[in-house]
This record gives sequence, structure tokens and C-alpha cells, in this order.
Amino acid sequence: MRRLAAALALVALTVPADAAENLVSGISQDTVEINSSYTGTDIVVYGAIENPEPTGVDDVVVIVRGPDANMTVRQKQWVAGIWINRDQAKLLAMPSYYYIASTRPLDKIAASFTLERYEIGLDAIVPGQIVSHHYAEPFRQALIRHKKIEGLYGESPYGVVFQFPTLFRARIPVPAGVPRGQYNVVVYLFRDGNVISAQSTPLFVDQTGLERRLHNFALSSPLSYGLSTVFMALVLGWISSLVFRRAD
Repeated sequence: MRRLAAALALVALTVPADAAENLVSGISQDTVEINSSYTGTDIVVYGAIENPEPTGVDDVVVIVRGPDANMTVRQKQWVAGIWINRDQAKLLAMPSYYYIASTRPLDKIAASFTLERYEIGLDAIVPGQIVSHHYAEPFRQALIRHKKIEGLYGESPYGVVFQFPTLFRARIPVPAGVPRGQYNVVVYLFRDGNVISAQSTPLFVDQTGLERRLHNFALSSPLSYGLSTVFMALVLGWISSLVFRRAD
């Protein structure tokens, strides 16, 4: 998240003061509530370009990034007839969720060094720190592939649609299994391959109802939570034995 803040500060420093007001954006909801029946939902990111230039090509890129987490990637090898973990890399401060939508493919919007500068695109996701004794790039790529299979990383090259010359919208999936916490929805306005404006909006994913109370109980009193679950298992097992005994 610190790198994201630094990138947004860089945008503010590198664009003219009158251009910084050209982009206005928002989201359809600022909180996603997760309960036991949650199977996923979508949020809509919308916005407008105010005072557009009569010349030049405008592009919009929308990024939804979840809370950073430390992740360990292990490489399995076939040794003596069994699979064992041989190598591993710990990638620190990687986004737990990352989805990007744009008006066009990223390589047609800006040069690769510009995308890397602002960490735009799956190829530009880099950990804050790498702990590994080996070349870590294969581990980073393996993590991204795994997250894409889980539905937690994704991209939509034509996911941002201009409904009118200055109005745009994008639909972003929030699948089941996303971690709770604060997300950031960042909208970039590109003109002729350069970032001229950016806006960030927080999005909160949280549990509700019984799930939230159990989650808070497990975090605040882990010992009591563990003992309670063991006690409940014993009680349910005892009740089940009585029921089956009477059935016999």
C-alpha cells in the first residue's frame, strides 16, 4: 500500500495542476458484506473526464487491489518416487487481490517502463521484499498463475467502456474467497501514453452476522475459541451417539 501511495503522489507531482482535475470517479458501493451465503458479487467503477482535450487519445485504467500479505511459494520436485518441497521463496507485501480493467490492452496504452513505474498490470506486480536463496522470478510468476486460477488475480483489456465521449464505467468482480480488509480502487487517466491524472477510492470487504462475531472471537481470544470448538465437538459427538443408540 505504501508503494501505491507513492505512485499516486508521483502522479500529483508530475502532472500540471489544471490536468489533475480532469478525472472524476466513484464506485457503486464502498462496502462488500460477506456472510455464509456469499458467492461473489460485482462492483461498478464509473467516472467522467472533465474538460477533455480536443486532440489526443484518452485511455482509462481501473485497478482494484486488496490488502498486502506475505506469501510463500514452494517448488516441488520428484525425488526417489515421491514429491517433496525442495526450493521456496517468500514474497512479502504482495496484493491478496488484484484486478485490472482498461479501455485497451495495456501495451497499446503506454510503454512498459511507464506501466512498471506505476505497477500497472499483472506483469508489473512486484513484492516489497523477496526472501529466497535462488532467482525468485519463477516463483513470482507461479504465484500470479495460481492467483489467476483462484480468481483472485485477473485482467480485462476491454473492461472499461465509454458510454458517452466523456463517461466511462467498468464492472469488477469480487469473488467468494476474497480476504477481508481495505481495498483500493485506483483509476488512471492516460493521454497519449502518459498518466495525467489518478484517483483512489477505498473499498471495504468485511464479514457480517454470525461469521463476523466468530471471526472477532477467534482473533481476540484464540485460546477460548479453540477450547469452545473442542467442547462443541465433544457435545455434538455425544448427542450423535445417543441418537444412533436409540435408533438401534
